[in-house]
Amino acid sequence: MEWYLKVMKENYSNFNGRARRKEYWMFVLIYVIILIVAMFLDNALGLDFTLDTGYGEISYGYGWLYVLTALIHLVPTLAVTVRRLHDVGKSGWFYFIVLIPLVGPIWLLVLHCTEGAAEENIYGPSPKSA
Repeated sequence: MEWYLKVMKENYSNFNGRARRKEYWMFVLIYVIILIVAMFLDNALGLDFTLDTGYGEISYGYGWLYVLTALIHLVPTLAVTVRRLHDVGKSGWFYFIVLIPLVGPIWLLVLHCTEGAAEENIYGPSPKSA
């Protein structure tokens, strides 16, 4: 939880520096749990979006709480992703590799799982040494 709070409070919109694997993946884990809870609450409270097909309504499974949660986390998610890319020696613009169908998301996942450079790079000192 401390890694999630570190991203949300200290580094909310910090696109500079480096983020180690543990910081990134702990943030992602807590964020996904929060999204699942928001989705559950949307369905339990009847706030989920529905589509009327003419034969009945189909629920999308998420609603306003989910959307609000995702919007609140948009900037910190981008910031921690850019800092994670910095840790492996890539520019933040490298995030757009995700736009290449099939190969891009897999490549980005591999980069997120790759250990960061132990030495200082152009984005700053290793976060493990701090």
